[in-house]
This record gives sequence, C-alpha cells and structure tokens, in this order.
Amino acid sequence: MIAPYGYDEQNYSALLESPSWSHLFGTDDLGRDMFSRIVYGAQVTVIIGFGAVTLATVLATLLGAFSAYYGGAVDTTVQRLVEVWQSFPPLILLMSIIVIIGRGELQLILAIAFIFTATTSRVIRSAVLAIKNNVYFEAGRILGATDVRMIVRYVLPNVAPTIIVLATVQLGAIVLVEASLSFLGLGLPPPFPSWGQMLSGAGRRYFVENPWIAVWPGLFISLAVFGFNMLGDALRDVLDPRLRSGQ
Repeated sequence: MIAPYGYDEQNYSALLESPSWSHLFGTDDLGRDMFSRIVYGAQVTVIIGFGAVTLATVLATLLGAFSAYYGGAVDTTVQRLVEVWQSFPPLILLMSIIVIIGRGELQLILAIAFIFTATTSRVIRSAVLAIKNNVYFEAGRILGATDVRMIVRYVLPNVAPTIIVLATVQLGAIVLVEASLSFLGLGLPPPFPSWGQMLSGAGRRYFVENPWIAVWPGLFISLAVFGFNMLGDALRDVLDPRLRSGQ
C-alpha cells in the first residue's frame, strides 16, 4: 500500500535515475525504485528486530531469574557458562552461526537472539538478586509460596520495568547488527532488500556519481537506531521509580 513499485521490479530505461516525482528516492543500478526498496527493507528491520529482541528477552529472563533465584552452586555454574559465552567475539560468533544454520529471517532471529541473551541475562540476574533482599520476598517464602509462585508473583513483576527498558534499548543495537550482517553478505539473500545490503552492493559501487543509493539506506538505519534509543530512554524515565521520584 505504501511502496509504489515492487521491491524487485526493474526498469532498464531508468537506471541510476536521480530522485524525481516518479521515483522519490531515485533508482539503483538495475532500475529498481529506491523508495520502494527502503519501505520493504523496513519490514526486515521490524521482523528481525522485534523477533530477535523478544526471543533474547525471554531466554535471558529465564536464565537470569533461574540463576539468581536458586543461587549457590546453580548460580555459580550458570554464570561461568555465561562468561564463556561472552568471551567469544560477538561478530565472529554471529557470522559462524549464520554460516552453519543458513540465511533467512528465522535464522537471523535465532542467531542474533543467541548473541544478546548472555549480556541481558546478567542484568536481569542483578535485578533479581536485589529483589531477594526485600522483606516482601522473605514474607512470601515464610507463607509457603512455591518457587513458581515466587517467580511469577514476586520476581517477574518487579523486574518487568528493567526487562522492558533493556529490550527497547537493544532494538537499536539489533538494527545495527542486522545491517552489518547484510553489509557483509550474511543477511537475507537477494533480491529481497535490506538496508545493509543496499549499502554494500550498488551503494559502494556508485556512491561517488550517485550518492543517493547509499545515503537513503544509511539515513534510515541511523533514524531507526536513534528512534529506538530515544524510545528506550523515554521508557526508562517513565518506568524507573528512582527517576520518577526525582522529578
């Protein structure tokens, strides 16, 4: 409904055309409408971004809450595994996973979520450890609440603001990661467009003579990252009780 052309619709009579009323953002080296490809590329950002951050947040919450709640040897074992997990260079590990499991939306979501789970779980673990020292947590245990009820009733509601803010802030980072993978040729296979892929191909070859080919995808990557970061800051201001009390 938004894109005036298909993302792979080629017009060989309008190769590398400058921005005009018929092609608002110009065309690329195959005569494809840049505006339409930017719009379709936004689908990649939304699907992979929200899919990866949702999966990473769920896994990190389970891992961090489990580790902090049971503590002791369980916490020590889990944290040593997480430290080994984090010791691998993220980009190298991510590229290795993509090479093994293949390229596609689901594969990218799984790979990116795997990378972000470890760091997020450490933050959630710290938040759960702080909750364990509160009086209401001890009262729930004294009243005989089961582990499941303690986690669902006392732990998750109190760490929910932290989880929401973390997930929102990570959206910007995931956009950059997806764009980086696409730039390196490990994103979605062509002809389906992604902003990083648009920067890597014609964007590099024709940037000097036709700068709009690289300017538009680069601009929208920047705007998406900036927008998600601003959203994360706004949610932190709203959800963090310490910040609310200071206003």
